Amino acid sequence: MGNKGYIHVYTGDGKGKTTAAFGLAVRALCAGKSVYVGQFVKSMAYHETKIAEMFDKLRIEQLGRGCFIREEPEQTDIRMAREGLDKCAALMAGGDYDVVILDELTIALHYGLLTVREVLEALDRRHPSAEIVITGRYAPQELIDRADLVTEMREIKHYYRQGVRSRDGIDK
Repeated sequence: MGNKGYIHVYTGDGKGKTTAAFGLAVRALCAGKSVYVGQFVKSMAYHETKIAEMFDKLRIEQLGRGCFIREEPEQTDIRMAREGLDKCAALMAGGDYDVVILDELTIALHYGLLTVREVLEALDRRHPSAEIVITGRYAPQELIDRADLVTEMREIKHYYRQGVRSRDGIDK
């Protein structure tokens, strides 16, 4: 693990942020690297979580309840996000994982479950070789400034607008 790790941010209103992060995870796993995925806000086991059964060096944990997106978060949601960030901060600092994915972390920031300062401090303490991937809409400028790579997924056209619901194995 002697290489320098970088911070990636995948943000924007288009589809594909988590998909891109999981694509990078598969690439890393196939190269023999270890990957941790902490899913903030999400609590439902999407199909991508089944990939953990296929790779020994992959750990996926859901760090939220995911039920407040259209409502105000409760203290439980804030507590779970803080505990999740503490766990991820320790994993990023420990150096046991080559890649740490913080899925939907920017949503936790957007809803005030975490502060940008807390996240930046956790990033400051990361192991120098840890590759960090942060996903979610509404990435704050401070996080974009800190990142080494930022990709914005921009919706140009989406079949959802034509009434197509999330499809099994494609959208969820």
